[in-house]
Amino acid sequence: MNFPENLLYTKDHEWVSIEGDVATVGITDFAQGELGDIVYVEVDTVGDTLSIGEVFGTVEAVKTVSDLYMPVSGEILEFNEGLEADPAIVNSEPYGSGWMVRVKLSDASSRDGLLGAAEYKKLIGH
Repeated sequence: MNFPENLLYTKDHEWVSIEGDVATVGITDFAQGELGDIVYVEVDTVGDTLSIGEVFGTVEAVKTVSDLYMPVSGEILEFNEGLEADPAIVNSEPYGSGWMVRVKLSDASSRDGLLGAAEYKKLIGH
């Protein structure tokens, strides 16, 4: 299982990459493995400003449907439209082209509650 050191993580199994005031968000390798084959990703919150913990979309796998929770507060700028044609890319490249949304941070301190790679590994027992 892969946990890039340059990313931040949530207890809800999302990863976050922050560059300036824009955060890219996806689900972790652990999450995609637990979900199984992903068949659909729905994000209908582009343009909305959401707080930490609010649902920004859902991911549907063969086994289940799971909510996606905002790891930071801000405006959803973009949905990865490549996931509409090929949602399984989340399984094969969760930290690369399988990203889900880009968010304009409304508060830089919202990153303070995120976990480093070592903390996330402990959380999931790795």
